[in-house]
Amino acid sequence: MSIEVPNLIPVLPELFVLGAVCAILIIDLLIDDERRVTTYVLTQLTLLAAAILTVATGGTEPVYTMNGMFVDDPMGDVLKVTVYISVASILIYSREYLAARGLLRGEFFGLALFAMLGMMVMVSASHFLVLYLGLELLSLSLYSMVALQRDSAVATEAAMKYFVLGALASGMLLYGMSMLYGATGTLNVAEVLAAIQEGAANQTVLVFGLVFVVAGLAFKLGAVPFHMWVPDVYQGAPTAMTLFIASAPKLAAFGFVMRILVDGLQPLFPDWQGMLVILALASMAIGNITAIVQSNIKRMLAYSTISHMGFMLLGFLSGEVNGYSSAMFYVVTYVLTTLGTFGMIMLLSREGFEADNLDDFKGLNQRSPWYAFIMLVLMFSLAGVPPTVGFFAKLSVLQAALDAGFVWLAVAAVIFALVGAFYYLRVVKLMYFDPPATAEPLRPQADVRLMMSANGLAVLAFGILPQPLMGLCVFAVQRTL
Repeated sequence: MSIEVPNLIPVLPELFVLGAVCAILIIDLLIDDERRVTTYVLTQLTLLAAAILTVATGGTEPVYTMNGMFVDDPMGDVLKVTVYISVASILIYSREYLAARGLLRGEFFGLALFAMLGMMVMVSASHFLVLYLGLELLSLSLYSMVALQRDSAVATEAAMKYFVLGALASGMLLYGMSMLYGATGTLNVAEVLAAIQEGAANQTVLVFGLVFVVAGLAFKLGAVPFHMWVPDVYQGAPTAMTLFIASAPKLAAFGFVMRILVDGLQPLFPDWQGMLVILALASMAIGNITAIVQSNIKRMLAYSTISHMGFMLLGFLSGEVNGYSSAMFYVVTYVLTTLGTFGMIMLLSREGFEADNLDDFKGLNQRSPWYAFIMLVLMFSLAGVPPTVGFFAKLSVLQAALDAGFVWLAVAAVIFALVGAFYYLRVVKLMYFDPPATAEPLRPQADVRLMMSANGLAVLAFGILPQPLMGLCVFAVQRTL
């Protein structure tokens, strides 16, 4: 009897991160608080090494391993590298903030790396159960991160809400997957696709399963009507955790949607297209309108996230490579912008003070003109004002909606984008036209100063020259489908 050893090269980055996070947790136990920077440096080195491994083991064609349950393809590689960059940026932005609140502990770095591992599995899985395992690894890590500030009643409440609603969504997703299994007899994404194309599956059971799967996906994206957890968790969690939830997991959620709906359930496109139209329209409407009345910036950005997920879903409506590429471009640029926005909130915060109200941005231009300019660029990008990258991202998904024949939906999206511009421009007005509560300038550490400047300038640069990033997204999607 011989045991076949699977090809481990495609899964090498995941194995490395798993080994590294275990080593980091052990090392963290052996050092005291004064040398906690060691854990931080090791985590950043892990991200760098994972990026090198991902690029080194990547190729231009998909490679399957683990009995076809795992795939290494260009889309997965691009998403993974973007996740590494996002997590590295989060750690840089968060370090000072967490240290001031006594949260800069090994638990945070361990949970961040485990969450990242879950994202890596999600974007490379080609089996429904592997997808689910990646999703749960990510979700459980995020629940724990929100609850990390144990002496905060608000954070604990947010974690409980997140956990309960997340468990409900996981249940719906699992139920939907079980119905798909019942209809096709397999959980392998490629085999599910083949069974549906052959017409061997029961169409009614398939559509019912699809409804539950889309509901579970909508919860993870934070799309209406499964959005109720988003504002409470964003507001209740420490800002560093909010930044984590609001950024990198969106990339994994995009990969998750691609693996399930596009790779596995493409023949059911007319069915899931209709559901996505409703989700996109409702998310853009509720997100933008409700954000107007918010005075807490984290809550405002939560509703902003809901609306942006609606815009991102527009890209899936055409059912073509260009549409999927525009959705990928949208989510990558949205994460880039979100990193800077929440990074700025943490920059304004200090020990014992959370800058999570809109009024805290009053007079920022008089205190620190450079950071006010960066925040202006970020707000313009979220609003879709040229020449920032947000304008091109919105334009590309609107083009995808028009290609799909949804002229009315594109018009509605433009109207809601104009509604959304109001609350983004309100932040700009506060920074430039209102007097500051204090004249003390911002004095971040050198790495945060460099990262914030690079982040803001990247949002501007990709808006002026979007072709390289868009070309990369088109290439990644083309080589994956």
